[in-house]
Amino acid sequence: MPNATVGRKPIGAPMRRAKKGTMRRILGYIKPYKWQFAVVVLCIILSSAVTILSSVFMQTLINDFIKPATELGGFDSELFAKFVTSICTMAVVFAFGAVTGWIYNRLMLNISEGAMHNIRSELFGKMQRLPIRYYDTHSDGDLMSAYTNDTDTLRQMLSNSLPSMIQSVIMITGVFVMMLYYNLLLTAVAIALFVVMLLIAGKIGGKAGKYFLRQQQSIGKVNGYIEEMIEGQKVVKVFNHEAATEREFAEINEELRHNSSAANIFANILMPVMMNFSNIVYVLVAIVGAVFVIVGLFPTGGALPAFGFGELAAYLLLVKNISHPLGTVGQQINSIIMALAGADRVFSVMDEEPEADGGTVTLVHVADQPAENRTSDWYWKKTGENGEPEYIPLRGDVRFKDVTFGYVPEKTVLKDVSLFAKPGQKIAFVGSTGAGKTTITNLINRFYDIDSGTITYDGIDVKDIKKESLRRSLAIVLQDTHLFTGTVMENIRYGRLNATDEECVAAARLANAHKFIKHLPHGYDTVLTGDGGNLSQGQRQLLAIARAAVADCPVLILDEATSSIDTRTESLIEKGMDSLMAGRTVFVIAHRLSTVRNSKAIMVLENGQIIERGDHEDLIAQKGKYYQLYTGAFELS
Repeated sequence: MPNATVGRKPIGAPMRRAKKGTMRRILGYIKPYKWQFAVVVLCIILSSAVTILSSVFMQTLINDFIKPATELGGFDSELFAKFVTSICTMAVVFAFGAVTGWIYNRLMLNISEGAMHNIRSELFGKMQRLPIRYYDTHSDGDLMSAYTNDTDTLRQMLSNSLPSMIQSVIMITGVFVMMLYYNLLLTAVAIALFVVMLLIAGKIGGKAGKYFLRQQQSIGKVNGYIEEMIEGQKVVKVFNHEAATEREFAEINEELRHNSSAANIFANILMPVMMNFSNIVYVLVAIVGAVFVIVGLFPTGGALPAFGFGELAAYLLLVKNISHPLGTVGQQINSIIMALAGADRVFSVMDEEPEADGGTVTLVHVADQPAENRTSDWYWKKTGENGEPEYIPLRGDVRFKDVTFGYVPEKTVLKDVSLFAKPGQKIAFVGSTGAGKTTITNLINRFYDIDSGTITYDGIDVKDIKKESLRRSLAIVLQDTHLFTGTVMENIRYGRLNATDEECVAAARLANAHKFIKHLPHGYDTVLTGDGGNLSQGQRQLLAIARAAVADCPVLILDEATSSIDTRTESLIEKGMDSLMAGRTVFVIAHRLSTVRNSKAIMVLENGQIIERGDHEDLIAQKGKYYQLYTGAFELS
């Protein structure tokens, strides 16, 4: 099986920074909400303007009210009236700023959740189009991490970090312009100090970003291991491997702890460093500005704008206001880096090559076929040499010719296999585990494409048939049964979604599942959860057989379909299985040789090659490997 031969690998790009276009790609999901986003930006601008106005108000408060009141030396009703009016005006302005802040936060929440809805939908849709090979080489837990942890970091960035960054950039720009307006020389001093602060932040943020990328990979690894251990808990307990499992988990958990600790150490250092450095900048600017005022470097009426006590107070508020967004930028850098790492992993799944399908031949129902010469319910529709549609009856004729295949280039599983199954024939494959039996059935439905040779279906190369049509013509009962959360009826109907309740019940009777279903608490309306954990393995497999029966396909593949059914139950469903297989081309993989005795042809595989073929009597007469298997001289493993 491929899982045994191909190592699993983590999704995304480990130990490197996110791709350059990742942020642009994330912003692309905001495009459907561009008008709402425009309102968000407008509200952020207005909110930032209110914050800047508060600094200007400090200058007005000192120069127009406090200073004149001090000079008058007493109460002045006219001055007080102007003061109250100014205070009321600012109160209205601040209230307006609060409203705009609420609006942009509410809209940004709607935008971020809408974008995440679209990302999850696109991710899930892409995963439906990925080839089986992809799932063989990537752990389930790592893929689940893309849906949970990675998308959550994206949501945090879109709802919090992105608007905070936009607000910070607007604030920094607006405040910087006002600082230049107040005093060019003092602004040059402030810029020099802020550049040093940003260089320090960039250095620390870069260190944090490296470990945040590693943290995302470690989370996926931990999730994958936990899911695997939960699913295999019975096996763990049977072999008393609890202690060994704990040790293995401790190793990968320690890796996560190390990467998370390192990332958060640098992240937690960043904010205090930024805030404390901004306080140092504030103090130094205050000292230099005070010297300017004391020595009267910029007097009223000079060539440059006046710079007195009111202007200094307003300027220091601007410094404080620019320090906060600069600190916020440093704080949000970590969230954005982590979100970009998560987005890179999500997009790496989206960018995987989908399952290739160059087929043009489609499956059509008799209703779509011209009335004359109808010989089948289903037809293959292909374009003839003259450009006109050509209809070929679906009969179930499957042929392999010199087929060679390997899951990985360095290991060939099938070697020059040739076989044929005529319509209505039952073909059985027997052989040791790993001989290539299941691989043959995987190639019929094109879960994998062959390396060389040809596989034809009713004379058509399967590569020319669209995969959707090809698989719709096949019904498969797998050895590993999977039941979905839902009612028993819904699980049977999964074989054909438009099947009626009566058809589902008939399929259950055919598979001999009806009797046990009627004894369930709610019969066919009983809800199954946990992959049908409330049913026995045999009952689960009976439902899988019923699901294949309701599909009513001309070709049936039974991959150890009765392996989990006891011999008594197997004998009960034997007639039903014969009814199900009647008139169909059937491929059977079985360890119990009693189930393949009536096969038209039995193929004995060993090391990826067919070493014997014939019906039961022929193979017994040959006294080869099949004879040894049947008489017990050699057992299947």
